[in-house]
Amino acid sequence: MADWTSAVGAAQLARQLSAQQPRPAGPGARKPPAYRALADGIRLLVLEGRVPVAARLPAERELALALTVSRTTVAAAYEALRAEGFLESRRGAGSWTAVPAGNPLPARGLEPLPPESLGSMIDLGCAALPAPEPWLTRSVQGALEELPPYAHTHGDYPAGLPVLRQMIADRYTERGIPTMPEQIMVTTGAMGAIDAICHLFAGRGERIAVESPSYANILQLMREAGARLVPVAMAEGLRGWDLGRWRQVLRDAAPRLAYVVADFHNPTGALADEDQRRQLVDAARSAGTVLVVDETMTELYLDDDIVMPRPVCAFDPAGATVLTVGSASKAFWAGMRIGWVRAAPDVIRSLVAARAYADLGTPVLEQLGVHWLMRTGGWEQAVSIRRAQARENRDALVAAVRAELPDWEFQVPKGGLTLWVRTGGLSGSRLAEVGERVGVRVPSGPRFGVDGAFEGYVRLPFTVGGPVAEEAAARLAAAARLVASGAATGAEPPRTFVA
Repeated sequence: MADWTSAVGAAQLARQLSAQQPRPAGPGARKPPAYRALADGIRLLVLEGRVPVAARLPAERELALALTVSRTTVAAAYEALRAEGFLESRRGAGSWTAVPAGNPLPARGLEPLPPESLGSMIDLGCAALPAPEPWLTRSVQGALEELPPYAHTHGDYPAGLPVLRQMIADRYTERGIPTMPEQIMVTTGAMGAIDAICHLFAGRGERIAVESPSYANILQLMREAGARLVPVAMAEGLRGWDLGRWRQVLRDAAPRLAYVVADFHNPTGALADEDQRRQLVDAARSAGTVLVVDETMTELYLDDDIVMPRPVCAFDPAGATVLTVGSASKAFWAGMRIGWVRAAPDVIRSLVAARAYADLGTPVLEQLGVHWLMRTGGWEQAVSIRRAQARENRDALVAAVRAELPDWEFQVPKGGLTLWVRTGGLSGSRLAEVGERVGVRVPSGPRFGVDGAFEGYVRLPFTVGGPVAEEAAARLAAAARLVASGAATGAEPPRTFVA
């Protein structure tokens, strides 16, 4: 098996290098040699995730022609990258990108802070908001009223409560995708759904294509399942998927699964347009790849002028190529651990059969709570509250970061819960480390990449607003100053902050 999982063409790499904005040199600074500038450019593309780790680079002669430089320059740049650990080579197999030992690597997602820590620490680690009351309380009360008939049963429903499966199917039908309850399995959150899919479709050592960057907890779930992750870089800004790269990876790497977030991507906030959705489904079908689409953010559109594209499963209504995952966690409340899968009936039967050996079913009371919300119209009212919270927090956080950290770069998404921020050349890992010492908890970019990419980024969720957002930005600015000065040790303890 090859040591590389994707390939970068000479013309493509040349375009990416030419698009880089060189940093202005200081007074009296010398221009670096051509090979050094080329090596630095490739290294930056790897660290920012624009060129995936384990991607095969063009041969020296091909890249030299594309860049109109000498082959000697390319050979010297490749040799420098090998010496620094950013390139590996083997005779007959070519050269492929890597990340050196000791570079910050993605680990587990950030676990929520215990409540007793929230007085001194502003937690920007988790993209989750408090429950939209009074709808949580009402849903629990409604669930208790509907519980008695179920209490007389064994309580195990591996596919989910029939009434909730029917309700979820009806909601897809209302969105223009005819769906039967036999196409729905209720799970313990979206993570439970994706875990079941990975175990059914992608055995240990199988390749799974993922967006780069992607949702940190899902990446870790797939790593622990033994998958080989194949990163596919997102298009620049908020333009969604790069279909040329997707076609190339699906063709060359032949992944068994591909995982994507089409609606307000986590972490970038990008929204894939309808044509991108159609093309990706066609490409996945042609490659024999099962496309897992995470819809957990689909209802969190925040701007009034947005027109939502049709769901990805609209281009595969039978559910043979597209497996759709939904959840109550983002749109309603993370503590309501209800998710679901929409797929072809035979896929659902296989998922249910496999589930019996790991998870006999999802808690009945929570399922009844979600059913009550959807049946009574409470879901729509609760989601409206959630959108208002997220919109207010987004606007406050954007204003605060722009005021405190004007060198940081980002584009404001029209929905979702996250802001993907380029940190002005500072290490996201160092910012996360120092941030905890000055009282703000933030996940660094490498958590959302494969094998150490996105070192120059952090993710900021829309979970705080008003004065708390201003204080969070001020603490991030303090952490940035410490990192930039190299004086990141001995930081002052965090101040206690009361909202």
